[in-house]
Amino acid sequence: MRSIAHIRASDKQVQTVEAHLLGVCKLAEKYGEKLGVKHVTGLAGLLHDMGKYTNAFADYILAAEAAANNPSVSKPKRGSVDHSTAGGKLLYDLFHGDKSPYRVVLAEIVGNAIISHHSYLKDFFGPELESDYLKRVIEKELEEYEQSKQTFFEHVIGEKDLNAYVDQAAVELEQYLNKGADNEPLELQLMFLTKLTFSALIDADRTNTRAFEMNLPDEPELDVNPLFHTYYDRLLKKVHTFQSAKDASKRINRLRHEMSEQCDQFAEQPPGIRTLSIPTGGGKTFASLRYALKHAFTFHLKRIIYIVPYTTIIEQNAAEIRKILEDDTHILEHHSNVVHERRDRKEAPTTHNEDQELDGLAVTQEQKLELVKDNWDAPIIFTTMVQFLNVFFTKSSRNIRRLHNVCEAVLIFDEVQKVPTSCISLFNLTLNFLRNYGGSSIVLCTATQPALDYVEHKLDMSQNEEIIGNIDDVIKEFTRVKLIDKATGETFTTDKLAQFVDDALNEVQSVLVILNTKSVVKALCEQLGDQVVDEQGTVIPVYHLSTYMCAAHRNAILEKVKQHLKHKEKVICVSTPLIEAGVDISFECVIRSLAGLDSIAQAAGRCNRHREHNMQNVYIIDHAEENLKQLEEIRKGKAIVSIMLKDMVCDPTAHGGDLLSRAAISRYFQEYYMERASDLDYTVPKLSKSLTSLLFAYGNDTDGYYQAYLQQRKKQPQMEDAIRSLCIKNSYGTAAEHFKVIEDLTTPVIVPYGKGKEIIAQLNGGGTIDDLTDLLRSAQPFTVNLYEYDIRRMDQSGGLGSCLDGKVLVLKEGAYNDTFGVDIENDSKMGFLNS
Repeated sequence: MRSIAHIRASDKQVQTVEAHLLGVCKLAEKYGEKLGVKHVTGLAGLLHDMGKYTNAFADYILAAEAAANNPSVSKPKRGSVDHSTAGGKLLYDLFHGDKSPYRVVLAEIVGNAIISHHSYLKDFFGPELESDYLKRVIEKELEEYEQSKQTFFEHVIGEKDLNAYVDQAAVELEQYLNKGADNEPLELQLMFLTKLTFSALIDADRTNTRAFEMNLPDEPELDVNPLFHTYYDRLLKKVHTFQSAKDASKRINRLRHEMSEQCDQFAEQPPGIRTLSIPTGGGKTFASLRYALKHAFTFHLKRIIYIVPYTTIIEQNAAEIRKILEDDTHILEHHSNVVHERRDRKEAPTTHNEDQELDGLAVTQEQKLELVKDNWDAPIIFTTMVQFLNVFFTKSSRNIRRLHNVCEAVLIFDEVQKVPTSCISLFNLTLNFLRNYGGSSIVLCTATQPALDYVEHKLDMSQNEEIIGNIDDVIKEFTRVKLIDKATGETFTTDKLAQFVDDALNEVQSVLVILNTKSVVKALCEQLGDQVVDEQGTVIPVYHLSTYMCAAHRNAILEKVKQHLKHKEKVICVSTPLIEAGVDISFECVIRSLAGLDSIAQAAGRCNRHREHNMQNVYIIDHAEENLKQLEEIRKGKAIVSIMLKDMVCDPTAHGGDLLSRAAISRYFQEYYMERASDLDYTVPKLSKSLTSLLFAYGNDTDGYYQAYLQQRKKQPQMEDAIRSLCIKNSYGTAAEHFKVIEDLTTPVIVPYGKGKEIIAQLNGGGTIDDLTDLLRSAQPFTVNLYEYDIRRMDQSGGLGSCLDGKVLVLKEGAYNDTFGVDIENDSKMGFLNS
């Protein structure tokens, strides 16, 4: 039997199984060391490909290699040889009957990671009354199991040494569990540890395989401490230029400086969960970066991750920070996963247990894509709330690979009030894990801090964790707008709104209109036309912004708008809510369609942002033509604000006399979370369970699957004993299948806007793994996330194409236009690009 883990495509060199196992073990140990569990994660690396020590796998990989070089040779079915079960089975056989409970739990945690490392974590018990875990480690027969086990002990680690290694892992497990609070469920601790172990294994496996395929030496770990010191010095130089500016003495600029100084001082406090309630326009980006850099080098944290609600904020903030820090190399923008991953089991390849085995070769584009470096190992990362939550909860090995790199980090959550309601409990639990186990420090930034403790699973933070002192006085000083209620007692059509915009331009130079849906935004732009002529005959340009436009396109439009504002030229901008959070732009007048109070407050932050004028108006309207049927959060938020507005009509002192007061915002979130109490733990209607119960609850919520499965197998004594002996009884795979941050699943599509055309052409040309890594990162600003019904319509109209064996979707040139972005009906002239 030959020992073959991989065959390099370029020169046919072989990586032996033992070289791969020991290499992955070394990397996995490094990843787990952050949490003090290096032997737990290392054990997964050590055993994950033990099943490649078989004649069947050696024959398979040699046949695959022969087929790759000769099209006339039939290619073996990918994944037809199971090599991922053996290592998990060995752990079960050796340690699951052990007297030490820590060894038993270890066998389950590490074993699940191993048997799942080409798919996703398995259910211990699931809704179909099956145990995917037990099916693999007990029921599945492996013909050459004894031979692979013997070869593993001879070439990788002896059985005695393996026992000693497991003893070290068991000690780490005990120490990890002892970190938990008295009331913290054991199942919750084990769930996060399992995911961490799985993350370390996936990343170590792919990193080692990529290094072999690219014939690269081991990459030395970047020492970020001196880098963060350099960044900090460069940032302080920028801060000092603000102090010497002509308008530095203005009260609003002095306040910005004071808050920045408070962030600097607070950075010396030990890691924890903090709040940063800087009002909109208060310099939050620079202040939070100042905190993060000083905090990171003071406490030797490995990276800084900004998590924002919209991709719009990513481009603007990343570009701004790159400029100040004078570094394009170490700052990563991660908007979305450009590579499309199917989530429906019925669509998955029909290999054993729907696993997608990397067959030891990196020949096809799909195989290369699996090795693309996409693990968030950069010193500074900008990403979205969707991507952050996907790391922990969605069914994707590409996402969970990043989990270990979210540990030992400073996490800055911008506009934290945008956490989807259904995800609040999961969000809180994740932050508690990262703080208490992962060694991370967390800052929750927003001008409207939500009441995140109105849920069962609360954030683990003390009472005095607000970074900014005298916050009420600061909010008062930052008051720059007056809310005008045009929603109580009247509604607006598109025609009426267009006239209202016309009238407003007789009083002000610039108007921003924010509406809740793309369709009404487009309708208003079409009603206004490309330009409007005012009473003096001045031609006023009209600009459109929506998520049908890629990030690069939106940035180009925003830059044009900013130039008009800078030169005090009249301008109209009509946008979906994407402009509300983090976009540094200031209009004289804002018109906001009725929505939740947090959205209204953010919209107000785009008006008179730098107090250019004493006081400006923000109008709240009720747009009669918006269809909010599929937008439950906006619909319910709108209903609560409508009642609050009526309260203030009857009593002007209600809610603190100002809809933007802390009293009003606190009341709004109380009402909102009470209204949606049943959604806070992420209910899965199809299963009549919450996601939290599937992931970690043990008791009445999960006993249904366990007890029913036990009853079903009672006539099989061996299986009954195995079922009763399991420590973990939760449904990791099922929970991941049903998780999605937003209600309707979207798919990233690269669009032919600007450089996007060139990227699409290069993707069609193939390239090395590193070429693909660079291209897919470059593609993110030229990507639009489309709903499934949009994808179907684009496909029917002939506007959709694909690259890389169908794994990356692209738009053809005629399906994208320079005004509105994606042309769903594909009515524009078709280009020459074919996919």
